[in-house]
Amino acid sequence: MTAPVQTLHHYALVTGCYWAFTLTDGALRMLVVLYFHQLGYSPLAIASLFLFYELFGVVTNLTGGWLAARVGLNTTMHLGMALQIAALAMLAVDSLYLTIPYVMAAQALSGIAKDLNKMSAKSSIKMLVPAAAQGRLYRWIALLTGSKNALKGIGFFLGAAALAALGFKHALLAMAAVLALALALALALLPRQLGKSRRKPKFKQLFSKSRPINRLSATRLFLFGARDTWFVVALPVYLQTALGWEHTRVGALLALWIIGYGAVQALAPAITGRAAAPPGRDALVGWGLALAGLPVGMALSLAAGFDAQATLIIGLGLFGVLFAVNSSIHSYLIIAYARADGVSLDVGFYYMANAAGRLLGTLLSGVIYQYLGLPACLLAAALLVTAAALLSLQLPRAQVPA
Repeated sequence: MTAPVQTLHHYALVTGCYWAFTLTDGALRMLVVLYFHQLGYSPLAIASLFLFYELFGVVTNLTGGWLAARVGLNTTMHLGMALQIAALAMLAVDSLYLTIPYVMAAQALSGIAKDLNKMSAKSSIKMLVPAAAQGRLYRWIALLTGSKNALKGIGFFLGAAALAALGFKHALLAMAAVLALALALALALLPRQLGKSRRKPKFKQLFSKSRPINRLSATRLFLFGARDTWFVVALPVYLQTALGWEHTRVGALLALWIIGYGAVQALAPAITGRAAAPPGRDALVGWGLALAGLPVGMALSLAAGFDAQATLIIGLGLFGVLFAVNSSIHSYLIIAYARADGVSLDVGFYYMANAAGRLLGTLLSGVIYQYLGLPACLLAAALLVTAAALLSLQLPRAQVPA
C-alpha cells in the first residue's frame, strides 16, 4: 500500500471508529433521558445522572493526553471504546439496580470514554497529515468534527427508536455489540505506535503549554461557555414553559440543530473560502465578533415583544451556522498549533478547557435563567463570545504547526 493510500486508509478507520462511538454516545443520552422519565424520575434527578459525565470530561481531557503520549493514541482510542462498552453493559441490568448513584457511575465511565475517544481521534489526524499540507489538515478536521456532531444528532433519533423497538436493555446490548465490532477492527488494522511520543512526558508537562495553546484554550472555554449559557437549560425550559412545546418537539428541534450544526462544521472550509490556505487569527476574531452580535439581537427582539417562537427558531439557526464555523476554525488551529511529538498533550489540555466551558455554561444557564430569564442568558452569551474574540487577538497571525 502506497503512503498516500495508507494515510487515507488510516484516516477512514479513525473516522469510522469515531462515528460508531458518537452514534452510541448520542443514543445512550436519549435512552437514559427517556427511560428514566418513564420510570418516574424528576427532571432534576435525570439531570443529575449526567453530572459525572461532564465532570469527568475535564479530568479525562487533561490526563488522557498525557497517557496517550506515553502509550499511543490507538491505545487510548481502544480504551475509550472498551469503557463505553462497559458502561452500556452496566446499564443493561434489571431496573431495580438502576439507582441514581449506580447510573451516575456508569455515566462517569461513558464520559471518560467519550473524551478519550475524541482526543485520540482528533490527535491522530495530526500524525496522518504532513506538516506542509495544512489545507488537507483543515478539511479533514472539519469533516471529522462536523460529521461527529451530525451523527450525535442522529444518535438521538436512534436512541428513541431503539427504545421503542427493542426496549432499554436490548437497545443497550445491541449498541454494545456494534461498538465491539468497531473495536475489533481498530485493534486489527490501526498502527500500534500511532501518536506515541518518542520521549516519555512527565506529568507536570500537562500544564506547560505554549502561549498560542494557552490562549486558544482560553478562547475555547469562553466560546463553549457562551453556547451552553442559553442552549443547555434556558432554551429547552423556555420552549416548554413559555411557549408550551411538548418534550418530543423540543427534543426534535435540538436534535435537528445538532445535525445541521455538524453539517456546517464539515462545510466550513468552503464557507471560509480558505481550504487551501486555512484561516488563522484574523478569521477567528471576525467570525467571533459576528457571532457575538446575534444573541444581542435576539435578546432585544424578545424584549421588544417580537414573536418569540420565530425569533428563537431563526436565531437558533443563524447561531448554529456562525458557531459551527467558529468551532471548526478552533478545531483546526489546535491541531495546527500542537507539537508533532506529543500532540495529545496539547489537544487534551485544549479539550479540558472545552469541557470546563460546558460546565460553566450549564451552571450559568440554570442560575441566570432562574433569576433573570432567557434574554439575560442571551446577553451573557454575547459577553462570553466577545471575550473569546478579544482573547483571539493574542494569537499569532499565522499558523505555527510543529
